[in-house]
Amino acid sequence: MVVGRLNLTDAELDRLFRALADVTRRDIIRRVLAGEPASVSSLAARYDMSFAAVQKHVAVLEEAGRVTKQQHGRER
Repeated sequence: MVVGRLNLTDAELDRLFRALADVTRRDIIRRVLAGEPASVSSLAARYDMSFAAVQKHVAVLEEAGRVTKQQHGRER
């Protein structure tokens, strides 16, 4: 097995593993990579949780560098 070297600090690795430890955040990443609409409101419609809860999940993913927010009109 060959493992590529990541030049991440311990803090960056902690953020990455924290982000990927949650099943909802992993599902958000799967949906985005599959090309589904990825506004926070369109993501929130797919889960049995509040918009604010999904927004927090997206914030964790953004903090870990797994997603970025871009503004398109009134949506991000």
